[in-house]
Amino acid sequence: MNTEWVRSYLLEISETARRATEACADEVAAAVELVVNAILDGGKILICGNGGSAADSQGLAAEFVSTLTVDHRRPAIPAVALTTDSSILTAIANDFGFDGVFARQVEALGRPGDVLIGISTSGNSPDVLRAFEQAASQGIRTVALTGADGGALAPLASVAIRVPSSETSHIQEIHLALEHALAFLVEETLYPRG
Repeated sequence: MNTEWVRSYLLEISETARRATEACADEVAAAVELVVNAILDGGKILICGNGGSAADSQGLAAEFVSTLTVDHRRPAIPAVALTTDSSILTAIANDFGFDGVFARQVEALGRPGDVLIGISTSGNSPDVLRAFEQAASQGIRTVALTGADGGALAPLASVAIRVPSSETSHIQEIHLALEHALAFLVEETLYPRG
């Protein structure tokens, strides 16, 4: 029984990935262009999300700042995960409410021409929504990674990448693959391999 469940689960992931190939490729390419242009203009990437999406935020920032693969030594790409400083997160949550934990950081760190990437499987995370609203008020472009319906976040985004699923685990699995594709293409565009 367990073996069959595992097979079924993995087949469902591959089917979600197949659907994402059609549903998300153009939007990922648009997000790459947006990020590349921001970096070429001296901007940076801010990234936020909750739970597993917070972990994705940190991993994606690390891939930009360090490198996606160690065999491709290139200059650092400026990126900050807004999910990592426990003192900032708890101070903002205490003083302004948890819904403001990312918006306050966008206000402090964001500049016109930067890009904010928000990761939310539901597309309805209040703290990510507020961050996008703050970004818009500062001239910061936005990329949303969500599930199929996009929630309230997708309409706020400059580019909305909607994984064609309503299953949280599968959305997160495909988000990771799309984040890797985004990082790889940004890296290759800015610093092509010799």
